[in-house]
Amino acid sequence: MTHIFKPKALLTSILISLGVGFISSLLTKNNINLYGEIVKPSVSPPSFVFPIVWTILFILMGISAYLIYISNSSYKNTALKIYVAQLIVNFLWSIIFFNLQMYLFAFIWLLFLLTLIILMIVSFSKINKLAAYLQIPYLIWVIFAGYLNLAIYLLNK
Repeated sequence: MTHIFKPKALLTSILISLGVGFISSLLTKNNINLYGEIVKPSVSPPSFVFPIVWTILFILMGISAYLIYISNSSYKNTALKIYVAQLIVNFLWSIIFFNLQMYLFAFIWLLFLLTLIILMIVSFSKINKLAAYLQIPYLIWVIFAGYLNLAIYLLNK
């Protein structure tokens, strides 16, 4: 059973996830032009797509975390710890890829993120199916990002 709607908690949850993305973008903004300069696979979106997609994904993450937070599940603390862990790993990927330009390590790091996302979805699904379903676009995008990351590594050795 879920508690009543808590708008402040929802807003806070969304702002936390958006904040992680925003701070990561601030820390990588001097190197973001790298995407336009490196050799990319033929199936690569233009750079303007990334902030739009990531904003949507971070909002969905925040909504999902809120749904877990307001639940009465005894498993919610574990699920939220997995959520926080994947946020941290997500945050660090941009720095590894753009600032450090360690493409192979960034790909391996992305596989770690992918594992955490799957664990998050599984843990969320035990508490709130909608919270889990809202993370499917994130899972798909990170799989696509893995393809891009690996291709960029291979094309720019």
